Amino acid sequence: MRGTLDVETTARRDRWAAARWLSCVVACCALAGCAGTPRHDADTGAGATGMAKVAPQRDWSDAVLYFVILDRFADGSGANNTNVDRNNPGGFHGGDFAGLTAQLDEIASLGATAIWITPIARQIDYCPPAQPPTGVSVPGGWFEHCAFHGYWADDYQTIDPRFGTEAELKQFVEAAHARGIKVLLDIVYNHAGYDARYLTSHPQWFRTKPVDCAVDPLTCQVGGLPDFRTELPEVRDYLLDAQLGLAERTGLDGFRLDTVKHVEHDFWQLHRRETSSRLGDDFFLLAEVWGGSATVLDEYFVNDEADAGFDFTFKGSCESFVQGKGRTIAFASYLEKRHKVRPGYHLAHYLSSHDEPMALHNLGGDREAFRLCVALQMTSLGIPTIYYGEEVARGGSVWPLNRNDMPWGDRAVLPGKGVARDEEMRAYYRKLIEVRRANRALSVGGFRRLSSDGDLLVFERSDPESGNVVVVAVNRGATEAGASVEAPAAWTGGAREALSGRDATIEGGKLAVRVAPRQAHVYVPR
Repeated sequence: MRGTLDVETTARRDRWAAARWLSCVVACCALAGCAGTPRHDADTGAGATGMAKVAPQRDWSDAVLYFVILDRFADGSGANNTNVDRNNPGGFHGGDFAGLTAQLDEIASLGATAIWITPIARQIDYCPPAQPPTGVSVPGGWFEHCAFHGYWADDYQTIDPRFGTEAELKQFVEAAHARGIKVLLDIVYNHAGYDARYLTSHPQWFRTKPVDCAVDPLTCQVGGLPDFRTELPEVRDYLLDAQLGLAERTGLDGFRLDTVKHVEHDFWQLHRRETSSRLGDDFFLLAEVWGGSATVLDEYFVNDEADAGFDFTFKGSCESFVQGKGRTIAFASYLEKRHKVRPGYHLAHYLSSHDEPMALHNLGGDREAFRLCVALQMTSLGIPTIYYGEEVARGGSVWPLNRNDMPWGDRAVLPGKGVARDEEMRAYYRKLIEVRRANRALSVGGFRRLSSDGDLLVFERSDPESGNVVVVAVNRGATEAGASVEAPAAWTGGAREALSGRDATIEGGKLAVRVAPRQAHVYVPR
């Protein structure tokens, strides 16, 4: 159920639905940070340009990131389940900080070193319908369903009570730290929720004219969402104080930055200066730049606006390769090109996300093909990002079905109690993560193609600093495949295939590679 809207919320929604967001009289400045002389100015401080790092201070190259939609993971407190309707795939399902804290060992035992959680600001109560209201122009599309995902804020100064309290957030962060896990919080600076209170209290903070994002990504209204005028000092003041203040109080390790391409560069340069000043130089910033790649992301790395960005190309490239599309050498070339990322910065590569159909769905439920992608993800450069539940074969198609509940099987954990899970898949993930973390070359090493004949791809990852060298072989074909490739000179004590534990065969300086159909091998020094 959507729940009953109170009179005030209904009035706000009606004003917005009539496309009169900003026609009301400008209200008195009533929210913190918008009075007096602004502290944040676009051209304040040295180094707005030419800020590229010489040496990385925020090295997350060894990280394995686990992404959680808070509402869909685990419900630890029924007391905050306002308007929860688990029968509605687009409604709130009850996940919260308490549940995530209680199930932290599920993530820790997988081998993840960091957790990214979706935004937690108080959300709008209004659940948008399938189509925009009459008279509302939405170039490029419209979002529907409820704000369970956290991206439609109504009040940045308050945590949504359905997720828990600030004290519970801090407890979660501390519990994660006790397990050696860092925490990234998803942050939205670009937009507010559809009927957010700011539209009434501060209409001057938003743009009024509908603009297609394909025409101007900076001034458009993504999905018709109210677009903050982030170039205004008072808007910057308010948003930065709200987000950085929360991080200061709770001990967060970094932010995942939403809709980065829709906010101007000088905002992100200011944001870096503010986070470094208030939260420390090691505070990590992961940017979502839609369509990001090593090349696309460089404009955000060159002036140190972020430490890492999502590689949107990996998912589709891997799905195509394991389905037999394209030549093996072409995929090898793609993997090599990913190494062109600016030194000291990182690509975060994923197989599934909350914005796209999940990989297992795109592969038609083919778990062997999916396992090949997992092997490639865990042996490729960057920060592997696991979307909650895909390690137990959670699948989903389009939104909101790609945001379904974490499968808990026979464990009494809501909302995913009774949802089947594949423990063999989880064990496969766990082993690959273990191998990755034990071999520095898989995190930071260079790439060299050794063989790409037919359906068998063999490549080497090597790290000169540690001397670690790993050879990866992936057979996407329906028959056994083999190759004889140069054995790394560093393997003076021999080698083994890490996933099976079997010794590798090396004769005359050559590694004999034999891989069964649709299987992957990872050869490591013994």
